[in-house]
Amino acid sequence: MTVDAVLIAGPTASGKSGAALALAERIGGTIVNTDSMQVYREARILTARPSDADMDRAPHLLYGHVSVHEPYSVARYQADATDALAQVRAAKRIPVFTGGTGLYFHALTEGLAEIPPVPAQIRARAHARLAALGTDAFFAELVARDPDTRLRASDRQRVLRAYEVFEATGRPLAQWQTSAGTAVLEGLQVARFVISPPRDELRARIDARFEAMLAAGARDEAAALEDLDPALPSAKILGLRQLTALQAGVLELPAATAAAQAATRQYAKRQLTWFRHRMADWQWIEARDLSNILAEILSHLA
Repeated sequence: MTVDAVLIAGPTASGKSGAALALAERIGGTIVNTDSMQVYREARILTARPSDADMDRAPHLLYGHVSVHEPYSVARYQADATDALAQVRAAKRIPVFTGGTGLYFHALTEGLAEIPPVPAQIRARAHARLAALGTDAFFAELVARDPDTRLRASDRQRVLRAYEVFEATGRPLAQWQTSAGTAVLEGLQVARFVISPPRDELRARIDARFEAMLAAGARDEAAALEDLDPALPSAKILGLRQLTALQAGVLELPAATAAAQAATRQYAKRQLTWFRHRMADWQWIEARDLSNILAEILSHLA
């Protein structure tokens, strides 16, 4: 084995977790989560975290280690991933980073901008301003200051973060992000893969997986999260909004299921767009089944 780490990215339900597990068993690897939703402790079903049986087959790190009530960020992920990498290398194993969050992979391979911390009083004022103005007017205020922003009004958490950084530093967030710090995997030999099954296959997997989540108790899990602060990153857990509407009687089960599946398909499309723009030089694998995906990965590693 000539690599120090393996990275396996892919859209939701693409089969990347299964490929990472099979690879870890083959090469003596430890799987490190690279998905922003699978960090949350209270949402195992909705975020499709590995089962206990899977976690018994190979070591797993950074899964379910954060409460949904915490404002987890890519900067905190970078710190956690740095610690995880040290732990894996100390055990003389090979880290296999897998997930679907492009910014987390960017932190691993390119590093993050070293943005000065936002003082608590500025953060409090920004939250109060958002509450007073509402999402659209708050976003319009940000755009007036930073006309080049690529954020969307619906992305409340990132809009709030951009507003706070501008308030604290006088510079747009995008300007800070052009100067990256040290990457987590700096200086290491890294193999990089994107799992991208055919569109029809991905759609079928997404739909089938949500049905399986429902059978596994996703409705009860969502009900326990109905009071979650909508400004938190965890509020974006796929399927949560639709199942909360089901619980409230706003949607019937068929409509909630269809809406959650559609939202997940749209999210997968956005993931793939990000990967194509930012990870075009990675090795892309379009095989449908696990054995062929694993065979392709192993052939490139060899």
